[in-house]
Amino acid sequence: MHNDSPKNTRLFTKKDIVLTLLLSVFYLLLSNLFVGFKTDQLVLIFIFNTLYISQATRKFIIGFSIFIIYWIVFDYMKAFPNYWFNEVHIESLYQIEKSWFGINFQGMVITPNEYWLLHTNSFLDVCSGLFYIMWIPVPLALATFLFFRNRQQFQYFSLTFVLVNFIGFAIYYAYPAAPPWYVKEYGFNFFANTKGNSAGLSRFDLFFDFSLFQSIYSKGSNVFAAMPSLHSSYPVTVLYYGLKNHLGKINIFFAIVMVGIWFAAIYTSHHYMLDVLAGIITAIVGISVFNLLARTPQIKKYLDLFQSKIS
Repeated sequence: MHNDSPKNTRLFTKKDIVLTLLLSVFYLLLSNLFVGFKTDQLVLIFIFNTLYISQATRKFIIGFSIFIIYWIVFDYMKAFPNYWFNEVHIESLYQIEKSWFGINFQGMVITPNEYWLLHTNSFLDVCSGLFYIMWIPVPLALATFLFFRNRQQFQYFSLTFVLVNFIGFAIYYAYPAAPPWYVKEYGFNFFANTKGNSAGLSRFDLFFDFSLFQSIYSKGSNVFAAMPSLHSSYPVTVLYYGLKNHLGKINIFFAIVMVGIWFAAIYTSHHYMLDVLAGIITAIVGISVFNLLARTPQIKKYLDLFQSKIS
């Protein structure tokens, strides 16, 4: 018993150090090749290494590596703009939006985005900004809660979240689409390498005199990735797993956030209603596909293996 104690209390081994060092160097080299060096990469490496070398937090960071993979793939999309592969839909999407959801206003038919541009106010600016920023902390908070409550449900939620994103990414490349703010700024002309724009969320920044959204959207992976609205997909996935895990009144909060994000996407001119509907459908498809795959013996074997690493 005495001889085993030192081994059991060691925080990390030489193998752990070598493994994390190799992964870190490989990630930096690959990132430099694809998107160039950024301080964000060092922050990610620091978090991963710090949590991995400790036995107390290793299972946690292994579990959340699913989200790290998602973030890296999303970041690397900058290196392969979707407009390289397919034509960007600008006017056609705008005209469909106007045809399906157009609003008669002062003798003209305008899109919902255009309507809200004429009816902005500080209250809606602040609410929209608060709702829209929740796409980051709410899914991560649910994932953290499930990690400590039910590792299997944590795993299922995390993988579903990433699957929904990958379906959305595939659609981005199959159907490049410009957001409403792009039409307002540039009309129906296509300009490659257009920088990200915080659009209506800039009013939130202006209200608080803090460049939160400007900073976020200046680092965006692709301007022409409005269809589907993955911001609209995330709260659907969150609410589904909240209901599935019987989280009670917290699901009311999830539902409010979901509707708030949908409205904010349109109010701030980041997405058309078509984009939001496509995002909802993408979430439903991702959830359904994962549930089907999780029941197959082959996939279930790998799910059980991964769960053993984090349990």
